[in-house]
Amino acid sequence: MDKVALAVTDGMLHFELSVASEVFGGAPYDLTVCGPGPVRVGRFRLEPDAGLDGLRDAGTVIVPGWADVDVDPPVELVDAVRAAHEAGARVASLCTGAFVLAAAGLLDGRRATTHWAHTDVLAARHPLVEVDPDVLYVDNGTVLTSAGKAAAMDLCLHMVRLDHGSAFANTVARRLVVPPHRAGGQAQFVTAPVPARDDHPLADLLPWVIERLDQPLTVEDLARRANMSSRHLGRHFRSVTGTTPLQWLLNQRIRRAQELLESTGDSVDAVAEATGMGTATTLRRHFNRTLGVPPDAYRRTFRRTRAAAG
Repeated sequence: MDKVALAVTDGMLHFELSVASEVFGGAPYDLTVCGPGPVRVGRFRLEPDAGLDGLRDAGTVIVPGWADVDVDPPVELVDAVRAAHEAGARVASLCTGAFVLAAAGLLDGRRATTHWAHTDVLAARHPLVEVDPDVLYVDNGTVLTSAGKAAAMDLCLHMVRLDHGSAFANTVARRLVVPPHRAGGQAQFVTAPVPARDDHPLADLLPWVIERLDQPLTVEDLARRANMSSRHLGRHFRSVTGTTPLQWLLNQRIRRAQELLESTGDSVDAVAEATGMGTATTLRRHFNRTLGVPPDAYRRTFRRTRAAAG
């Protein structure tokens, strides 16, 4: 994986390209910029090291952001990225680079993300892709995608962590003067527990729920407390939080689990009970799917990060 190739053509976004170059531009990585020839990246002119066929020789291929999502990416770029993945490369997109991966068919049947402003477009154009607008990045093993701009850094550091461990990723993050993990370790969701406004229809309900996360609450329980039908409750949740009641409740349980893993020595079973998950198995399944890491590993990583910061 240490042989990294950046796939560039006219129409790429220079910020994401620069992020990947900064993270993977030094040892132990061997970085090559691959393109069809001299390309225009924003206001800059870039001279690639090799042609797009050089992507096949890489262990990791990174596709920076694609500037205009209304324009189809070049066929030669799409074909080269697909061929690299078929040859065994790990392929990652930054921001709207997901449109290139989707055009190559690499996201079909997979969960993926991109900049929040373009998630609806990605989902409409590529219906076989499970687009998740609520995460900073998605790791499917050999295919990874990030949300917009700064999330490109989150994904790049995540890949460094996978390749060489948390200590090395923390060293890279310190060099770049960025946090090694955002929102509490490897947390990917950027959802406020309670909306900032307090004049919405759920203003009384949400704090009530958060105080009772250890209880086996259901959507019906929430609707009954709010004195409205489940369907009516769902519409209000979409309007206020941008998600469903069930997903919002799960997000809050995961957040509470993070807090307990960070601040206590409670067992995973105890954390599961305190967050209304019931069993450690249930907690591990939801925690791993939401944050991309098991509870035990999250706790170890968080403690190492705190120790390094201290």
